[in-house]
Amino acid sequence: MRKAFVDSLSSQIDNHEKWLFITGDLGFMALEKLQQKIGERFINAGIAEQNMVTIAAALAYEGFIPWIYSISPFVTLRPYEQIRNNVCLHKLPVKIVGNGGGYGYGIMGSTHHNIEDIGAMRILPNMVVYVPFTDSDIHDVVQLMNKDANPNYLRLNTGAKIKQTIPPFQQWRKIKEGKKAIVIGTGPVVENIINSEFAEELEIWIVGIFPVINIPYEIIQSLNNSRKLIIVEEHTGQCSLRETISYLIINQLTTSIKIHSLSANGYPSGKYGDQLFHQIENELAGEGLNTSVKKFLDIIV
Repeated sequence: MRKAFVDSLSSQIDNHEKWLFITGDLGFMALEKLQQKIGERFINAGIAEQNMVTIAAALAYEGFIPWIYSISPFVTLRPYEQIRNNVCLHKLPVKIVGNGGGYGYGIMGSTHHNIEDIGAMRILPNMVVYVPFTDSDIHDVVQLMNKDANPNYLRLNTGAKIKQTIPPFQQWRKIKEGKKAIVIGTGPVVENIINSEFAEELEIWIVGIFPVINIPYEIIQSLNNSRKLIIVEEHTGQCSLRETISYLIINQLTTSIKIHSLSANGYPSGKYGDQLFHQIENELAGEGLNTSVKKFLDIIV
C-alpha cells in the first residue's frame, strides 16, 4: 500500500498548496518521487517523532495540512501524548500515516509491530481512523482524509489480493453473500477468510473507518437469521473491532448469537517470523484458521 499511497499523494498534491509531508527519517526507496515533486514542502524531521508531531500541530494551526509518516508504532505509540495533547484536543487536521500495521514488519519483531494501533488511535478525541483493504482503496482514502477536518490516522499494510470486484472504499462494505455466518473484519487480513475453502458459506463485510457508531440494518437482519458472527482483525481484540461490534450488537440485536473472535494474541510461540508466520500462529491464516472457523460453523473437521 505504501507505493499506492505515495503515487496517490503525488498525483493530488499539486492541487493542494497547503499540503506538507513530514517523515520521521523513514521511507527510503519509496518517498523519493514525492520529495522531488514537492521540494521544500517535504521535511525530514529525523528520528524525533514527538517533535515531528508537535511541528505538524503547529503547521496545522497556521493553516497547513501536514501529512506525517513513519512505521506504525513509531508514528502512533511513541508520540502518543503529543498526538493527544497537541493535535486531537485542538482538533487539528494532521494526517498521520503508519506503515506496516499489525505484524507488517514481520521478522523485525515486536518493537516494529503494532497490534494496538486501531484501538489506541480510535479512542483519542476527534480522531478518525482509516483502514484500507486493497491498494485500490488508497486513492479514495487520501481524498476522504483531505476533506476530513479532523485528525486522521491511516493504517497501511500489504494490500489484500482477491479475485472479485469490491465496492469503493467506505466505512461498511459487503463483499459477498452467505447464510451460515456473518463475518465482520477490518484490514487486508480478511483476505484469508475470503480466499478460504469455506468462504461460500459466509456473508462477509469489511469495516474501513473508525469510530463505528452503528451496525447496518442489513447485518442485523442477517445476524437474526444465522445467529453466528465471526470477527476478524490483525489487532488485539481489546479496544478494537471485537469490543466495538460486541457493544453495538448488545444494543441493536433482538436475539442471542454466538461470536467467534479471530484476533492477534501477541506471540504464542515466543518466536518471530514474517507476517504470515504471525498470522498462522494466531489462527488468522493457514490450518489454524481453517480448523477454528470450521468448528465454529459445525463443519466436520
